[in-house]
Amino acid sequence: MRPTIFDDGGQHQGWRRRWALRLGVGFRVYTLVGALVGALTLTVLVVARPFPEDSLSKASVESLRLRDRHGRLLREVLSDTQGRTAWRTLDEVSPWVPLAFIAAEDHRFRGHSGVDPMGIARAVVDNVKALRIVAGGSTLSQQLVGLVLHRPHTFAGKALEAVDALRLERAVTKDEILEQYFNRAPFGHSTFGIEAAARLYFDKPSVALTLAESALLAGLPRAPSVNNPFTDLPRARAAQARVLRRLLETGSIDAELYAQATSEPLRLASRRRPFEAPHFTEAVLARTEARGELVTTLELDLQAKVEEAVEIVLRPLEDLHVEQGAVVVLDNASGDVLAWVGSRDFFATESGQVDMVTGLRQSGSTLKPFVYGLALESGLDASTPLPDFPLFFETMTGDYRPRNYDRRFHGWVKLREALACSYNVPAVWLADRAGPGVFHTRLRKLGFESLGHEAAYYGLGLALGNAEVRLLDLANAYRTLANGGLSSPVRLLADAPKGPQSRPDHRRRVMPIGVAELLTDILSDRHARAPAFGRNSALDLPFPAAAKTGTSTDFTDNWTVGYSSRLTIAVWVGNFDGRPMAGVSGITGAGRLWNRVMRLAHSDHKSEAFATEHLVSRRICMDEPAKASCLHFADELFLKDGGQEDNSRAADAKLDSSALRIGYPDDGDRFIESPDVPAAHAELIFKLDAQVAHDPLAVYRWTVDGHPLDGTGPTARWRLTPGRHQAVVTLEASPTVRSRPVSFEVLEAL
Repeated sequence: MRPTIFDDGGQHQGWRRRWALRLGVGFRVYTLVGALVGALTLTVLVVARPFPEDSLSKASVESLRLRDRHGRLLREVLSDTQGRTAWRTLDEVSPWVPLAFIAAEDHRFRGHSGVDPMGIARAVVDNVKALRIVAGGSTLSQQLVGLVLHRPHTFAGKALEAVDALRLERAVTKDEILEQYFNRAPFGHSTFGIEAAARLYFDKPSVALTLAESALLAGLPRAPSVNNPFTDLPRARAAQARVLRRLLETGSIDAELYAQATSEPLRLASRRRPFEAPHFTEAVLARTEARGELVTTLELDLQAKVEEAVEIVLRPLEDLHVEQGAVVVLDNASGDVLAWVGSRDFFATESGQVDMVTGLRQSGSTLKPFVYGLALESGLDASTPLPDFPLFFETMTGDYRPRNYDRRFHGWVKLREALACSYNVPAVWLADRAGPGVFHTRLRKLGFESLGHEAAYYGLGLALGNAEVRLLDLANAYRTLANGGLSSPVRLLADAPKGPQSRPDHRRRVMPIGVAELLTDILSDRHARAPAFGRNSALDLPFPAAAKTGTSTDFTDNWTVGYSSRLTIAVWVGNFDGRPMAGVSGITGAGRLWNRVMRLAHSDHKSEAFATEHLVSRRICMDEPAKASCLHFADELFLKDGGQEDNSRAADAKLDSSALRIGYPDDGDRFIESPDVPAAHAELIFKLDAQVAHDPLAVYRWTVDGHPLDGTGPTARWRLTPGRHQAVVTLEASPTVRSRPVSFEVLEAL
């Protein structure tokens, strides 16, 4: 008898088959519905929210490359994303670049819509076989999304990345995606984009890349630190070979091109990154927020020579407590900065990055020419005698008694000699004559913006350098002299408006052209400066050059500023911490460096003679005017629109109270009438100060208590009268020119 279970089993199997069929159909239905819902959701996500195209802006990723005036790279500054990038379009790169990137990263790039299902499936299979992640399956579009939107590396992040890739493909073209990718892809060493990579690894623009070089670079973004040719050339070559094989397999290249590329030797560039003219490039960066490429005014070859000169000149001065120096070289015509050295060594651990081209220091005597410019504008000329005596000047803080650098006084000196020899007393006298407010205003017009206080704050000491100035401002002020009194800003960038030839609103006349020419003639007169600086000093050159030195109080700073017809060069020497140097002056310190740089800068182009078109030469008498006839003559330059026919010492009308001093009696003296001397003969003889060499032809007016005396010479007699009295001497030609009053007392006879 058969078991009944057989029939029961058949019934159970039918039941199971029916339920399995139903479940299978249901699963397929639900799967299909789920797929449709997912597709619909994905479509809604893609369509509802467009891709944020502002994330594709190149501004945030492009670095800044500073080049010298001839296109040589000075420095590359990282972008906002801390990388080096130079944006290039598809038309601006080698045709091998897009082919290599497509072959390396996404050979079905032209056929998908942002996501490659076949690529994802292949990646899954490869990863399962390897039991680890060996492939990602991301398209170029997905990789670009990752570069610009920075999704998290999670399953959710990858899903969003896929959605964003689909959005991206709806927003921009395939070529735009490709351009965005190869400009943003990482290539190692903080380098992003094909142009920066081509410069880094091959020292060439991306448009010049060969097939082999393009393939090598295309193999880097997947693993830039692993496939780096600088650190592991065999690995880089292996990645390059994979790209070339893919190009061959896809028909992008033929066997012949493949063979040529695989056998092509790689000529890698030096790994050194340019960082030239560091103080200059820092100054440029402080003045611009641009990205991309900027051509500066710097002349790199000259910059290197100047940097070397600073070290050569300063090294032997170390024993004299000299540690630092700074130099700036300007082109007179354009205002271009050709060289800029802010310190001895930018990379020194102690204050190397201090920039004394823009740092503030006391100016010493370097501002004196601009005092003399005001004097020449007011009617004085190069032959005008100026007082160099122990004068005093009344100021808000008391009497001011200037002294000369050589601790001597030189009597009456011609204006030419006074400026050329840099005597202090005549300069202060001229500043007092012009008024400190006038001088202060002139300096501000010349560009000395550091003089931010009112004129009274500086007083007459402004003429001798009690104010702090910048070397760059000083150089540009002297450049104004070289340009005939026409001032314009300096240029750091080649596309900035140029100097005297630029638009009128970028230049202005600060002084008459004739005055500038006469100052230039004086500052270039080696014979006029010989009494103070000797012959064959550091200011003397084998071509025409005007120069002025300056030394601040206690030898803390010294300067030399000068110019040829082509260039203006300014030099500072000293210590950043303000420590005094051991007797180093503007001649022995800054002057030596200035001389060397001037020679280097003019080694290829000699300077021409200075212009004197607005000056006229006349014969003047060099003898004392008291002589009946003149035996010694000399030629002197005068302004064509003014000036004297000779130096007839009409200068007494150009003096003021500081040039006159009563030598006897002294202030506060007391006198007693003598009973033995008849009253008619009891006289007091007034005398000019013996140290104040007076002009024998000058006419003086003496007064006591406001009453005039008979004498008109350097002495005068006055009958003694008991009481307190006050004596004053003035110049007849200019009654406002008065000595300081001398008070004295006459007592009656006992």
